[in-house]
Amino acid sequence: MNSNNPFFKSKAFNNTSRADEAVHQATVIDYNDTMSVSGTINKSFIMLLLLIASAAITWMMTFNGYNPIVLTIGGAIVGFVLVLISVFKPQYSPYLAPGYAVFEGLFIGGISAIFEVMYPGIVIQAVSCTFVTFIVCFGLYKYGVVKVNERFRSVVVAATLAIATYYLISWLLSMFTSFVPVHHGNSLISIGISVFVIVIAALNLFLDFDQIEKGAEQKLPKYMEWFGAMGLMITLVWLYIEFLRLLSKISSRD
Repeated sequence: MNSNNPFFKSKAFNNTSRADEAVHQATVIDYNDTMSVSGTINKSFIMLLLLIASAAITWMMTFNGYNPIVLTIGGAIVGFVLVLISVFKPQYSPYLAPGYAVFEGLFIGGISAIFEVMYPGIVIQAVSCTFVTFIVCFGLYKYGVVKVNERFRSVVVAATLAIATYYLISWLLSMFTSFVPVHHGNSLISIGISVFVIVIAALNLFLDFDQIEKGAEQKLPKYMEWFGAMGLMITLVWLYIEFLRLLSKISSRD
């Protein structure tokens, strides 16, 4: 049950079960105080609205002539810090998850505005692609077309770790040397890499869906709904950014 998502890989989904062996069998469990799929979905929508609202701030700043770089970079850093805190302290997710949505929204809004200035119309295309990908993956999972087993999970996790390692090494080399990563530019190889990364990001959605469902079945604490919603939002943000990168490469070849 290990998802690649930094949230779902944490011990929270493995050690927070309400089914404590020390609890007497006669104990009545309040199911209104446990994690549910519907509750996680509702909180995901709340986070999405917060993200869109904060993204509008840096978006409007850009098109009103202001430089949003401070808020954009600051939002990314603070969002990452909130993710790390939540991994180790999932019980604080009801407070950290909304905060993540707000600060990550500042980052998304700034990045989106930059791409939109360079390639008009690219943002609506990336949003549409992300939305369609999510709906398709959700439908395939819901109706059992794609089943998450150990082999599926292992392949997706391994591929995602490989991507993360490649990105990290490429970034470090480009920072301190004249190395130009292969995925930069608009070559066919670069476009192919972006397509591959998008496929892996989409496959991570299946792991996220499965982990949320398993968490609800285990009757995890109610705050894990925020934890699950935050993890799902991380995957969607990653998917959206990768679509922006792919579409920009394709547009630059025209």
